[in-house]
Amino acid sequence: MRYFVAVAEELHFGRAAQRLGIAQPPLSRAIRQLERRLGATLLERTSRAVTLTEAGAVLLREARAALDAVEAAERRTRRAARAATGHAGVVLATKAGASGELLAKLLDTYAAEPDAVTVDLLLCGIGEQERLLRDGRADVALLHRPFDTTAGFDTEELRTERQVVVLPAGHPLTGRTHVQMAEVTDLPGLPMPRWPGRDGTYPDGPGPQARDHAQLLQLIALGRACWIAPESCRTRLRDDLAAVPVLDAPTVTTVIAWPPHSRSRAVAGLVRVATRL
Repeated sequence: MRYFVAVAEELHFGRAAQRLGIAQPPLSRAIRQLERRLGATLLERTSRAVTLTEAGAVLLREARAALDAVEAAERRTRRAARAATGHAGVVLATKAGASGELLAKLLDTYAAEPDAVTVDLLLCGIGEQERLLRDGRADVALLHRPFDTTAGFDTEELRTERQVVVLPAGHPLTGRTHVQMAEVTDLPGLPMPRWPGRDGTYPDGPGPQARDHAQLLQLIALGRACWIAPESCRTRLRDDLAAVPVLDAPTVTTVIAWPPHSRSRAVAGLVRVATRL
């Protein structure tokens, strides 16, 4: 599977062999053996190019998922082994800048528990905490519906809140008690930011590119963007920013999520504290 993914991504046997650290002939033999085993042509080869067949495109998608699952299993197994010897903490993934007040209370309250272990934080970008939880790099995560997908996880709801639009201080709308979504999406000169996808590329659109929460706040303060966020972000806003409630924006529910097969006592303890708070 690893050999095939390398060739399918490089579309060049020489570069794939170099990436894998092997010679090209055994790589070619391995791909031919895989095709014979599956009874399908995965790659079309000419003297000038290598291209994926439709069957190859399907296998590439499935192989990536399978390899991700293997890596996740390895990470969780190593962590479980360390936990059994008392040398492991729990890894919590959360979006940088989100749920700040709740996160601080959770960490402080959990640390006071008699059986508490070290909590290592993974502060990540928009939407990344779900992927970190799925691939085994995190044991538990704070997710936000409807923006994050919780399918396949066990979850507990922690808080539901309305949303606000974050604007530069002094903007005409900051004098209002509330706004509507239509007013926010049509703000001249203040488009919504564009976040990178899983492949690192940005979608097309008029908004500025944003890599993280700090950069986003700077773009808003400079009058280059606006942002719709959960109301709890108000507690962390700088003096050069202001927030106005958006009446018809969907509510955001913060949940704590973990893999359903988890048997970690530390995860159970953290979830118990979170739901109590």
